[in-house]
Amino acid sequence: MRAPLILCAALMASGCVQTIAESRVRSALVEAGLGQRVSDCMAGRMVDRLTIDQLKKLERLKTGAREREPSSVGDYLARVRRVGDAEVVAVTSSSAALCATGLAD
Repeated sequence: MRAPLILCAALMASGCVQTIAESRVRSALVEAGLGQRVSDCMAGRMVDRLTIDQLKKLERLKTGAREREPSSVGDYLARVRRVGDAEVVAVTSSSAALCATGLAD
């Protein structure tokens, strides 16, 4: 009886973590100058494909930069390349391309 209860609690907690992570990623993208629609789309894709550690790398990028905020997807991707994680760059770039063109929503 306890095992199903523990499993159910773990599944609910992981869903909450995913929701919180997606919300934080979305907010960071909007703060970085990306539009709301593109940010909504990208956040969902990025949270599904990147680890929490990789998402934290992106968060540090946002808070560590003292330069002007990017005004376009291209400007944001140029900053993401500085993270030095090929998977982060690939996921962010593909998400940006698909979301900006409307091919993923």
